Amino acid sequence: MTQETSRNSRKLRTGVVTSISGEKTVTIEIVDRKRHPKYGKMMTLTKKLHCHDEQGIAGIGDTIRVMETRPLSKTKRWRVVEVVEKAK
Repeated sequence: MTQETSRNSRKLRTGVVTSISGEKTVTIEIVDRKRHPKYGKMMTLTKKLHCHDEQGIAGIGDTIRVMETRPLSKTKRWRVVEVVEKAK
């Protein structure tokens, strides 16, 4: 997970939209490669986040940047900041 921070110290993540559930919710998948601490083998770590998409700008397959925010529902703790790359 590439952790980027902005001036307000909220976490920023970049991931690919895997599903759109409802009008204002998208699910993104973040893929990170990390070395195992003991054995040294490279591991692929996958994390899913539920994000709030107020304008409905994200589509399936898009790469988007999300920012940490206050709890918006039971599972939503992130909001869409921008679309980095549209799906082909």
